[in-house]
Amino acid sequence: MMATISSDDRGAGPAAPEGAAVEAVVVRFAGDSGDGMQLTGGQFTLSTALAGNDLATFPDFPAEIRAPQGTLFGVSAFQINFGSSEITTAGDAPDVLVAMNPAALKTNIHALKPGGMVIVDTGEFGRRNLEKAKYAESPLEDGSLARWDVLAFDISALTLEAVKPFGLGNKEALRCKNMWTLGLALWMFDRDRGPLVDWLNAKFAKNPVLAAANIAALNAGHAYGETAELAGPMQRLHVDPVPSAPGLYRTVTGAEAISLGLVAGCRLAGLPMFFGGYPITPASAILHHLVKMKEFGVTTFQAEDEIAAICSAIGASYAGQLGVTSSSGPGIALKGEAMGLAVMTELPLVIVNSQRGGPSTGLPTKTEQSDLYQAVYGRNGDAPLPVIAARSPADAFRCAIEACRIATAFMTPVILLTDGYTANASEPWQVPDPETFEAFPVRFLEERNGVDRVLPYKRDERGVRPWIRPGTPGLMHRIGGIEKALDTGNIDYAPDVHQAQTDARKARIDGIASAIPPQDICLGEDSGSLLVVGWGSTFGPIHQAVRRARTKGLAVSHLHVRHVWPLPPNLGTLLAEFEHVLVPEMNTGQLKTLLRDRYLVDAVSLNKTSGQPFAIAELEDAIARFFDGVAGNEGGEVEVNENQLPAPGIERP
Repeated sequence: MMATISSDDRGAGPAAPEGAAVEAVVVRFAGDSGDGMQLTGGQFTLSTALAGNDLATFPDFPAEIRAPQGTLFGVSAFQINFGSSEITTAGDAPDVLVAMNPAALKTNIHALKPGGMVIVDTGEFGRRNLEKAKYAESPLEDGSLARWDVLAFDISALTLEAVKPFGLGNKEALRCKNMWTLGLALWMFDRDRGPLVDWLNAKFAKNPVLAAANIAALNAGHAYGETAELAGPMQRLHVDPVPSAPGLYRTVTGAEAISLGLVAGCRLAGLPMFFGGYPITPASAILHHLVKMKEFGVTTFQAEDEIAAICSAIGASYAGQLGVTSSSGPGIALKGEAMGLAVMTELPLVIVNSQRGGPSTGLPTKTEQSDLYQAVYGRNGDAPLPVIAARSPADAFRCAIEACRIATAFMTPVILLTDGYTANASEPWQVPDPETFEAFPVRFLEERNGVDRVLPYKRDERGVRPWIRPGTPGLMHRIGGIEKALDTGNIDYAPDVHQAQTDARKARIDGIASAIPPQDICLGEDSGSLLVVGWGSTFGPIHQAVRRARTKGLAVSHLHVRHVWPLPPNLGTLLAEFEHVLVPEMNTGQLKTLLRDRYLVDAVSLNKTSGQPFAIAELEDAIARFFDGVAGNEGGEVEVNENQLPAPGIERP
């Protein structure tokens, strides 16, 4: 049903002959928080997946719990890029914008491609809503939308007419407006309504009147596209399914993939899972998913605060389960001391950080990659631990399994980094065959490992101490957060003991580098002029930007780091094969600093901290400007100076 072949995520746009097939289209639904845009986008995503297209989505909603209706602060949007070939990002700019009110139009219109289509509900463009959106006069009448194709009609009135037979109040009837809009979108892109009708019947099984009203609105929107005498831009487009390998497919968000991966990882380790969490955006969805998986040996606990959440998970690991906790940057900060306890006690623990904009409360619903320093260095004392970063929603599944493997194999807490974009976005995922995964069963110490006593900190050749279940006969032992003697674990403050234990903890984490896959080049040659290095959710836009640059003959390659710490042992060798290194990040240059510190590589930062992911065009332009800056130099090595790199956002250290 779905697979991936080459494309560039640009979208072909809606301005095609009636019924024509296009390669890719980007659509954005935008409206008030109460307009159901996330639900509309989610159901359009479902229909798109069932149609066999590859896709990527980007839900973008306000931080306020419920901003005043009709205001600029309350706009919620959902963007989907879908096509007949490989889709790795949600798209740079929409081909079609559906704006349910003036505020949605104002906050999103400038993202629309020149010549793109904007669909607006004129029923919401009254004087009061225009004032809330800071419009002096209606943009539908002042000519400000001239560079786009505008399709304006009264969706509100058409919805009220469609649901009139069901006797709903005006407010309740208008809640069906998103289904009317979805019906029109399904017609525009040749989508089947059947699965949506089934979903509505299931959702409102206890209220058949609401189910019937929403279905009527859905059908009315579809019929409007079929029968209305529309002049101008309205066209029906067809996007062919993407060629795919046989198998079972589904759409998956990053939060879903992490939850499934954690369950799979625990099963491969032969352990039950204990999840201790505390609600925080955008990490809460992991708890929501795991609470439904009790049949897989998952115990979930919503703690009273972040500290209690991680401490309960540490206690579960001490008891012989795999403790897991999750949060976002502010909550990870609160968990810091307990993370040090897990480092000191050398217990397995998985810590998921769904990064968001910071500092402090920052941008709760927006995306950022600004917690890399926190993950690698952010604990008191020398407290090293492994860090893994997922590149996409589907990749989060395997990253979660890898986090479980490393945590149990090396008796260490592991941080798994995702971010708001990865956590909330969705993409097609081929459900893997469980038989293809290699199990890594845990072995608990069952008998004394000393001559006449148990030695809880006696390390093996990898520097890993044994895992001992409390209550195992003859293996009573003590662990804790105070420094302890080698092997015995008895409290010992001696300077040479602390030195030895600090060195041992560091050596154990450093040694993980030999147990992770070697770093590869994702796209391009293993040597050349420019290497673009990324991590986390920047994978999609970097990959497509490098692909476009290579079609223009530029000697550029893409490398993406999954194991952020310890870094793969061959990474330094790969970096040395390129004349220049560019590191795009949604922060102020954290991986760049890590690479410079570790390998003394003269990396250049490309930074973005707007709360929005990189656009492909931004990265493509940065690569082009980089080559423009170094072009024309004669002789041996190419040199780059500040004047040759005038690109905004590119920082030379």
